[in-house]
Amino acid sequence: MKRFLLIDDHLIVRSGIKQLLTDMYKDVEIYEAEDGNSATALLKTHTYDLITLDVQMPNTDSFALMEYVKKEYPQAKVLMFSMSPESIYAIRFTKAGAKGFISKSAPLDEMKIAIEKVMNDKKYFSEDILMELTKGNTGATNNLFDLLSPREFEIVQMLLNGKTISFIAADLSLGLSTVGTHKGRIFQKLKVSNLLELKELANSYK
Repeated sequence: MKRFLLIDDHLIVRSGIKQLLTDMYKDVEIYEAEDGNSATALLKTHTYDLITLDVQMPNTDSFALMEYVKKEYPQAKVLMFSMSPESIYAIRFTKAGAKGFISKSAPLDEMKIAIEKVMNDKKYFSEDILMELTKGNTGATNNLFDLLSPREFEIVQMLLNGKTISFIAADLSLGLSTVGTHKGRIFQKLKVSNLLELKELANSYK
């Protein structure tokens, strides 16, 4: 019996992965979570052969969730499955413990390969990311987003997702001035001056 946990806020995405897994493996149990809270509850009830995790979900810090999984369930195999740019997120999530990263737009055959590799305790990334990971071993990086602190990275995800400063402050229980300070530091590190330039920078890594 193989057990899977699918963490994604879109039902249609979870349904697609569920169908793929049931086609690949005969004897399976598949659990689904739509956010960090429901995922954490399910993690406490079972061990899983594979966890798929989206990067951007409402009311969820996926990076913090990845760190939690790595700390509390170090043997868990996590495959990031997201429409978010691989070049921005893959390396950071890998360092936090993810085994692989694949785009939701990837062909079905590629998804199968990614799942099989991670299930066999191997890593799965695109060739471009593998090159970046190799550079990372020498301390070099071409990705400005790697310069951000965990909190800054969390905030930049929300900014890219269209969230306002007031929303971010309320969601993260921070003061408006604190979020504003973080935003200023983010812009300085990424060498951008407004949200349009931030989005253009993010898109340039796709």
